[in-house]
Amino acid sequence: MSEQTGESMTKIKTTRWWLVRHAPVQNPERLVYGRSDMQVDLSDEKKLRAVARHLPRDAVWMTSHLSRTLDTALKLQELIDEDITPTRESGFAEQHFGAWELQHWNDLPKGETTQFWTDFARQQPPNGESFADMVERVGPVFTHASSYWAGRDIVAVVHGGTIRAIMANALGLSLEAALSFHIDTLSLTRLEYIDGVDQPGWRVTAVNQSFG
Repeated sequence: MSEQTGESMTKIKTTRWWLVRHAPVQNPERLVYGRSDMQVDLSDEKKLRAVARHLPRDAVWMTSHLSRTLDTALKLQELIDEDITPTRESGFAEQHFGAWELQHWNDLPKGETTQFWTDFARQQPPNGESFADMVERVGPVFTHASSYWAGRDIVAVVHGGTIRAIMANALGLSLEAALSFHIDTLSLTRLEYIDGVDQPGWRVTAVNQSFG
């Protein structure tokens, strides 16, 4: 019998993230609502069912602490007949817009918004956080969860900004590159970490995949 090398005996382990942006919020006045807890609109059951059909069974479930992510997750679980309590993680919250929260963009001080848009990856709204701050906040949560649940499927129902921040951390993207991704509500983005190979690392299998 030939001797097996240590490399050939290493078990390949794949950790899969299924990143779902929450359903649309009820926001007819189009207010700024990053960290604010807005009510979610779950009326499009056809689209919710389409998303649910693409999600794995027996997965770990995570959401942010905001109700629009938890309510979306619970609805998706209902549609696939799962009953797994999601881990609620405030570190996965949307970008905090500080004093601008629940204000209309047109009512914000022009000087503040002009400065913000000159470099919106790094500029902070008053008493808020920049996207750079968000990437730094999301990183440790994402890294810890990837390690703790290594080899599992992880369904994370979160926010558009959170998904971009996760991609920045996983793939080493610049802030500008991460912000260039458009993430629709009820879209699916999938990342995989493959371990036990010569060059372990992340790969992207879908970005902003929409259904219905």
